[in-house]
Amino acid sequence: MVNITKLHALEVLDSRGNPTVEVSMTIDNQRTGRAIVPSGASTGSHEALELRDGDAKRYGWKGTLKAVANVNEAISSAVIGKDFDSLATFEQTLIDLDGTPNKSKLGANAILACGMAYAQADAQKNGKRLYEYLGNQDSCVMPVPYMNIINGGAHADNGLDFQEFMIIPQWASSFHEGLRMGAEVFHTLKKLLKAQWLATSVGDEWWYAPNIRSNREALDLVIKAIQDAGYTTDQIKIGLDVASTEFFKDGKYNISGEWKILTPKEMAQYYLDLVKDYPIVSIEDGFSEDDFEGWSFFESMNPGIRTVGDDLYVTNVQRLEQWIAQKLSNSILIKLNQIGSVTETLKTIKLAHDNNMHSIISHRSGESEDTFIADLAVAVNSGYIKTGSLSRTDRIAKYNQLLRIEQQLGSKAKYGK
Repeated sequence: MVNITKLHALEVLDSRGNPTVEVSMTIDNQRTGRAIVPSGASTGSHEALELRDGDAKRYGWKGTLKAVANVNEAISSAVIGKDFDSLATFEQTLIDLDGTPNKSKLGANAILACGMAYAQADAQKNGKRLYEYLGNQDSCVMPVPYMNIINGGAHADNGLDFQEFMIIPQWASSFHEGLRMGAEVFHTLKKLLKAQWLATSVGDEWWYAPNIRSNREALDLVIKAIQDAGYTTDQIKIGLDVASTEFFKDGKYNISGEWKILTPKEMAQYYLDLVKDYPIVSIEDGFSEDDFEGWSFFESMNPGIRTVGDDLYVTNVQRLEQWIAQKLSNSILIKLNQIGSVTETLKTIKLAHDNNMHSIISHRSGESEDTFIADLAVAVNSGYIKTGSLSRTDRIAKYNQLLRIEQQLGSKAKYGK
């Protein structure tokens, strides 16, 4: 049993300088866990509610004092001095206290921060590392990183419609070798951009956002960076996060950078042409969150890649159950704050794995020094993690935590799927 003896929330800043929620929890007057929740920029309409203050005089409407107060008052009153037999029981207590379908009363950010802190503290109490606590003795798969190196869409001010162009060191011999390969390509890309007088400043997730408009031009730059770094496209593959909901209007996809307006079926063919011409192994959110026709049609074409649903599922076990039978995609992106609790996240991952779907553990554009998702990726043997580019501490912290876990696992560590 766990007895919660202290609970305190604080408004802190994320990697974009926006407010978010940090929670510290002490159990049994001995062990303290601390967690910071992330925040997204490109968000699905079906996500749990991230509670913001809506006060124009503080942080441009984005303050989180309401969520902080909910932890320090309503949640603290309900849990301090109480005993809990598991993380699941604790989080269910908070979900019941909230009582809304999307956690809008207390805020998904408040509930999740408490759950993450509980897990950290209880892991310490049980003498376990966090990935052991969240998983089991079989948790040993080091994830293949999806490394974001060129951006467009809602994450950049250039003309690219696709949101993320990622490198995936799928055939490295280990996590640390894959990380090294990705870092070398990232720095090589900077040299290429400078040589072409293109911007090398970085954005929210610390990728490059050169002023180009064509998706193929971006892909060509990535290929050249891979090759100039001394690797082949057999060793390092490419992934895309299209975030197509952002440019889906009136039933069609408006790729403005290339002067194309495509129907769902034409969009599917557009992707097939890209997959034929480039070493693309993963396409995330290739279709809008409610374009079920497009998702289904593309999957029926058997593109031979990971088709990843993010806004489609929003880490929600009910939405995943609803669409599994229709085979809309073969992979799911996992974001803790989309659903707002650790337990529900774990249930969604289990359901995906039970149905032979890939899971990719993901960060958000607004991150922090918190490394919870690194442990989560290993705990559930997901095989994949998406946690940003190869610069700045908020992203590197996750990679460094994975390096530590790999060393702790020793010969037991396996790389990827």
